[in-house]
Amino acid sequence: MLRKLVLAASVATLTALSAIALAQPPVVTPPAVTPMTPDMNPTYSYTRPDADFIRREVAIPMRDGAKLFTVIAMYKGTTNAPILLTRTPYNAGGATARMGSQRLVDILPVMDSEFVNEGYIRVYQDIRGRGKSEGEFVMNRPIRGVLNKTSVDEATDAYDTIDWLVKNVPESNGKVGTTGSSYPGFTSLVSTIDPHPALKAAVPQSPMVDGWMGDDWFHNGAFRQPNFDFLTGLTINAGDNRTVANGMGDDYATFLNAGSAGDYAKAYGLDSFPFIQKMFQNPAYTAFWSEQAVDRWLKDRPLTVPTMLVVGQWDQEDSYGAPKVYHTLEPKDVNNDKLFLVIGPWRHSGVNYIGTELGPFKFPGDTALHFRTHYMKPFLDHYLKGTPDPKIPPVATFATGVNTWDESKAWPLGTPTPLYLQANGALGWTKPGDKDAHDDYVSDPAKPVPFVPRPVNMRDATAWRTWLVNDQRFVSGRPDVLEYVTAPLTEDVHIMGAPQVNLFAATSGTDSDWVVKLIDVNPENDTYHPETAGMQTGIGFEIFRGRYVKDFAKPQALKAGKAENYKFGLPNVDHVFLKGHRIMVQVQSTLFPLYDRNPQTYVPNIFFAKPGDYKKATQSIYRSATQASAVVLPVVK
Repeated sequence: MLRKLVLAASVATLTALSAIALAQPPVVTPPAVTPMTPDMNPTYSYTRPDADFIRREVAIPMRDGAKLFTVIAMYKGTTNAPILLTRTPYNAGGATARMGSQRLVDILPVMDSEFVNEGYIRVYQDIRGRGKSEGEFVMNRPIRGVLNKTSVDEATDAYDTIDWLVKNVPESNGKVGTTGSSYPGFTSLVSTIDPHPALKAAVPQSPMVDGWMGDDWFHNGAFRQPNFDFLTGLTINAGDNRTVANGMGDDYATFLNAGSAGDYAKAYGLDSFPFIQKMFQNPAYTAFWSEQAVDRWLKDRPLTVPTMLVVGQWDQEDSYGAPKVYHTLEPKDVNNDKLFLVIGPWRHSGVNYIGTELGPFKFPGDTALHFRTHYMKPFLDHYLKGTPDPKIPPVATFATGVNTWDESKAWPLGTPTPLYLQANGALGWTKPGDKDAHDDYVSDPAKPVPFVPRPVNMRDATAWRTWLVNDQRFVSGRPDVLEYVTAPLTEDVHIMGAPQVNLFAATSGTDSDWVVKLIDVNPENDTYHPETAGMQTGIGFEIFRGRYVKDFAKPQALKAGKAENYKFGLPNVDHVFLKGHRIMVQVQSTLFPLYDRNPQTYVPNIFFAKPGDYKKATQSIYRSATQASAVVLPVVK
C-alpha cells in the first residue's frame, strides 16, 4: 500500500513538473553578437488609448492650394461644440502636445482649461510658411491691396480654415471664435476682416497693429533692438531657432561696442535677413508701415464680428494696438454691444498665465483667471453657445493701487488735467509763470541710460517681463536724468486713460530722443511695508524720436537750440496714486539697449550712423509760462 502511495505521488509530481515545463517559454540561446541594425523607431503615437481626448492633425487647403498644418483637440464624447481657433507662427504642434500627458488640460496651454472643460473644441494652426504649413511666410502679411498683390492674406486664410472646420469637424456646432496673443492676436484681429459667416466672435489679445507707431518694431520711430533675437528665431528657414549668436554677456556693453543697430546686425550676420532689410530701408513711417497698420484696414469696414480687445497695462511689447483699434472701431458700435475693451494688470500675454502678481504689485487673487471666467468665457459662450446675454461691460479695467475691477461704458474716462514740470524739480497742478525757464542735462551717447540695472540680459524672461514696473531709483541721481516730483498727495489721484506728454524741449545737437516716465513713489517711511518704502514704480514709459516732430513720414534735422513741442501718449492705464504717495516724472534721452541710440547728429538713416556721428548734446526741458511742459493725466473724480 505504501509503495502504491509513493508511486502515485511520484507520478503526480512528474505530471506537475511536465505541465510547468510545457508552460515555460522555450529557451532562446542568444547569438554570440547582437547584429548592428538601425535603431530609429518608425512611429510612435503620443496619444495613448487611455487618453481622455481626441487629437487630430490635418492639412487644411487654402484657396491658392497651400495646405496649413492644423491640430484639433477635444474631449472624447464631445458633441455640438463651438470651435476656438488660434492661428500662430509659434508651432501649433508643440502648443497642443505639452508634457506628453494623456489629459487634455495638460497638453494644452493654461488658458485653454476653462474652455475645453466646458465643451469647446480647441484648434491651433501654423500660419503659412511656419511650422509644418506650406506656403511663404511674410511678417504680418499685409492685407490684399497696395502691399500684397496676391490672392491670399491672413483674412482669407482664416476664412478658408473656418470654412473647412465647420464642414469637416462633425463634433462642432458650426460656430467659431478666434483668439490669441501678440502675433496670434494679430491673426485673430485680421480674421474679422471680410469674415466667414461662421465666425461669431473674436478675442484678440495684445495684437500687433502698427509696428512703427507703438508695437513690436519701433515706438514713435525709435527702433527696439530685442527685435534681432525675435527675428533670428522666427525667420530662418530651418524653423524655430535660437537667438543671435552674441554670447551671454552684458547686452548693454554688447550693443554699445557694436555701434549702430546696423553695425550690430552686420557683425552678427543679420543684415541678410529680408525683414531686417525692410526695416533698414524704412526707418521712417513710409507706406511700408502705414499701409500695413491693421487699424487702417479696419477703419472703412463694418464692425460685424463681436470683438473683445485685450491688453496688459504693462505690456512691454504690444501696448499700442488694442487701444488704437478700440478707438478706431468704437464709433461703429452704435448699440454698444459688439466692441469690448479689457485692460488688466499684466505684462505681455500675461492674461494667459497666472495673474497674481507683477513685480512689486501683489493682487488679491488671480486676475488673469478672473478675466477668463468673468469676461472672456461668458462673452464667447453667448456668441458661440447661445447662452443668455451676460451683459459684459463695454470696458473692463483693473485699477492698480486699489486692486479692484472698474466697469465702464467708454474709454478713456476722466478729465485731462496737466501736471506741470516746475522749478527745483517740483511737479504740480499749477502752470508755471516763469519766463524762458528750463532745466538742462547733457546726454552722452557713449554713456546711455540703461532701461534696467546692469548687467542687462534681455533674454532673462523674469527681467524682460517686469521691466516696466521696475523701481526707477537705479537711475535717480544720474546727471542725464531729470526728476520732477509732487509733494505727498493729500488725496487719491485716479487716472483712467492714456496720459499725454506735452513736452517743450531743445537740443544743442540736430537730432534727439526724448523719454518720459510716469512714476508712483511710495512713502519713504512706510513701516507697514518696509520692502517697498520709497519705491519708484513705473506706471507708463514712452519714447519719441525727435526728427519726426513735424512729420512721421518725412524726418528732418532739428535746429540746434530751438525748442520744439513734442506730443505723444503714454500707455493706457487704470491706476490710483494713493494718498501719501507722490507722483514723479523722469525725463531723459536714452533707454538702452532696449532702443537704439540716437547719434544726436542728424543723419539720413540712424541704422547706418557712423561712430563719429555720436556726439554729446545739451538738452533743455522748458517749464515756462509760454512753454509749459506737462504730463496730462486723465483724472477721474
